[in-house]
Amino acid sequence: MRHKSFANMKYLLLLTASLLLASCLNSSPPGSDYMAGIGGPISRPASGGPHHPAPAIPDDVSYWDGDGISGSPLIKINRREQKAYFYKSGVLVGVSKISSGKEDKGTPPGTYEISQKSKDHKSTLYGVIKDKATGMTVNESADIRKDKPGPGQVFYPAPMPNFMRFNDAIGMHTGYLPGYAASHGCVRMPHHMSEKFFENVSVGTPVIVE
Repeated sequence: MRHKSFANMKYLLLLTASLLLASCLNSSPPGSDYMAGIGGPISRPASGGPHHPAPAIPDDVSYWDGDGISGSPLIKINRREQKAYFYKSGVLVGVSKISSGKEDKGTPPGTYEISQKSKDHKSTLYGVIKDKATGMTVNESADIRKDKPGPGQVFYPAPMPNFMRFNDAIGMHTGYLPGYAASHGCVRMPHHMSEKFFENVSVGTPVIVE
């Protein structure tokens, strides 16, 4: 009897451990193509489809009051505050929550200007690698310079809507906002704010990174 009870207890322990392991394996952030944020869930209304779920955390920072106001645009990016400020002729008209480059891939400080605008931009460096037959993600944070797709695998570049390039490969765009600096160097914004910034800048607009 004692041996049977011990066997039952051992079975229950193994079952519990299996359930816990399954839970951990399925605890990835929601959304498709999640790759440390850059191509994963981005701050966009939930109606945007499976690739664009709602923001990861509430945003009580971002606002836009620049409609109908004219003046020369200027953007200031404050990495310590994780905010971007939009000015028109010196008047603050909008603030956006951001996620800038993480510690080992920081967004470099300096004075720049917008050199390119691309509404439906896709990264040429970062994305995900998937199995062509099954659609399963093999590498959710791929850097095409060092992560090459294997046989039967495909590289999908990370989407970067409303891309505003200001320093070589670095720019502002719609992206996942975990609440801290987490990108590969770019400056991610909520979708509604990247749209406003995109609509109100032109090539040559100054960008100051502090």
